[in-house]
Amino acid sequence: MSKQSREQLTQAQARTLARLDQVRTHFEQHPASGRFRNKVGIVTGTGSLKGIGRATTRLLAREGAKALYVLDFDGSTLDAFADELQKKHPGLKVTAITGDAADTALIQSVCERAKQEHGRLDLFFANAGTTGSNLVLDTTDEDGVMDVMRVNLLSCFVAVKHASKVMKENPPEAAGGSIILTASAGPMDYSASKAGVINLATTAASNLAGTNIRVNAICPGLIETGMTTYTFDRARERGTLGKVGQLNPLRRFGIAEEIAQAALFLASDDSSYVNGVALPVDGGLSSSLPVVPGQTM
Repeated sequence: MSKQSREQLTQAQARTLARLDQVRTHFEQHPASGRFRNKVGIVTGTGSLKGIGRATTRLLAREGAKALYVLDFDGSTLDAFADELQKKHPGLKVTAITGDAADTALIQSVCERAKQEHGRLDLFFANAGTTGSNLVLDTTDEDGVMDVMRVNLLSCFVAVKHASKVMKENPPEAAGGSIILTASAGPMDYSASKAGVINLATTAASNLAGTNIRVNAICPGLIETGMTTYTFDRARERGTLGKVGQLNPLRRFGIAEEIAQAALFLASDDSSYVNGVALPVDGGLSSSLPVVPGQTM
């Protein structure tokens, strides 16, 4: 590579990182608009300090939530997170729950608890997930594959089943509700489970016809979260962070706050006529075939 090409690449990476800083600043400084005012929600997969679940919970709190239930299999940071949000947003009640998002009895109890304590359930964001092997020949443990299916797909089914049951009993002023499932793609077994999640969203929306309960999926692109930490840490070590995610038309990776904004849209009445869809939030990756950065088709 020529010196000029290297300089151009460095400049492109610098522009990418600068754009990400602009995006972060925008979300940090954007004033609240009350799009989730006085509503009650459950969010799973909130344990990761820089994950989608945590970013979404912060946004729901800022947008006026009355009560939020945050759940993760690793609950070591949840109590501190709940305290942080309650101190920042007076009047907000945050309940931290450690447990398995695919545990039917647990999810049923959390949904019923929301109804008992606050008289309603407006949102269930089934965001908990795990990843698996990259290649079929690397997948030697069939039990591991089924665990991916259980955490990623069964947890969403359980969420739809029990959240919708409670949402059907919401008072007239809070009739219906929104159920959001996290989909996306990645390793083989992970992708298979998430394909099931997308299908679940579309069929559940139809199955719940007439209830005013909407079911949608979000399909994130490459986002820096706890699950993708290795990729981003390696890029930082090599000084190539600005190159990560260049196969989409925006030529960059995304941050959790960008997915949180999509989740807020689907959770709020702003999306009152959006139902049964899988919403890509991936920089345009799914809109076209990937190309090699620097080359034209």
